[in-house]
Amino acid sequence: MRQGIHPNYRKVVFQDTSTGFKFLSGSTKSSNETIEWEDGNEYPLLKVEISSDSHPFYTGKQRLDDAGGRVDRFKKKYNLK
Repeated sequence: MRQGIHPNYRKVVFQDTSTGFKFLSGSTKSSNETIEWEDGNEYPLLKVEISSDSHPFYTGKQRLDDAGGRVDRFKKKYNLK
């Protein structure tokens, strides 16, 4: 592996701005803000708008639009059963 061309990979805290949910993960992204985590260490803080805590798919609030497939539309168009 060549030296000096790879970004610095480290642990960071991601915070969902809509719910306040925080989780620790690894990332190459950097931040000027830091936060003290539950283990007593200080990590860079990255704020995100959507996480698994607020995304409709993971919270069960996703609205499904059933548009029907091509076969269903064909059958409906020609009154087939």
